[in-house]
Amino acid sequence: MRVNGYVIEPGADLTNALLQDQDLSGADLRGATLRANLSNSNLAETNLTQANLKFAYLVSANLQRANLSGAYLKSAQLRAADL
Repeated sequence: MRVNGYVIEPGADLTNALLQDQDLSGADLRGATLRANLSNSNLAETNLTQANLKFAYLVSANLQRANLSGAYLKSAQLRAADL
């Protein structure tokens, strides 16, 4: 899957990606690095197992039913995120 020119796949390096307001629902981002702007994005049912979300900007993102098992969330911005 491609979104805004970024390849969305397991293990992807999305450092500094601008993915705000995007629909990534159901995407498989296992082990991906997501130090990115994901504000207002739809990440419902996304597989984020072992993903690195350090410093990810997830303000107002939809993370309902997302798999966050083992995800690294230190310093992630989750204000008003729908968990």
